[in-house]
Amino acid sequence: MKFRLDRVHYMPKILEPGVLYVSEEFGTAAHLCACGCGNKIRTPLGPTEWSITESSTGPSLTPSVGNWQKGCQSHYWIRGGEVIWARKWSPEQIESGRRSEEERRRLYYENIYSSAKSSWIRRFWTWLKRLFGK
Repeated sequence: MKFRLDRVHYMPKILEPGVLYVSEEFGTAAHLCACGCGNKIRTPLGPTEWSITESSTGPSLTPSVGNWQKGCQSHYWIRGGEVIWARKWSPEQIESGRRSEEERRRLYYENIYSSAKSSWIRRFWTWLKRLFGK
């Protein structure tokens, strides 16, 4: 199966096979499962979620799609519009992957918070030094 990219404002109610729909405004992508089961797959887009790139050969969706909550349990990448199948994961691998995702998100947002906090402290410290001429 080959995927093409369709940029949309709202996701259509009926998805077409082989189309990766992307709503940048709402930060989401959707497509029908590559295995042909007909399940709608939704992937949030963002720095801790999935990302979309586009090339002359077609769209790429990163990281892989693991349909662990669907009956098919398909696992694949979309790269340059092509589906690249990956091996099925065991329940232990699925749980480990979920923990890794949660940790990646936690670290990302913790880093943003600490950067903002240190920026505020830095500005306050600079203000104090100027206030007292040191």
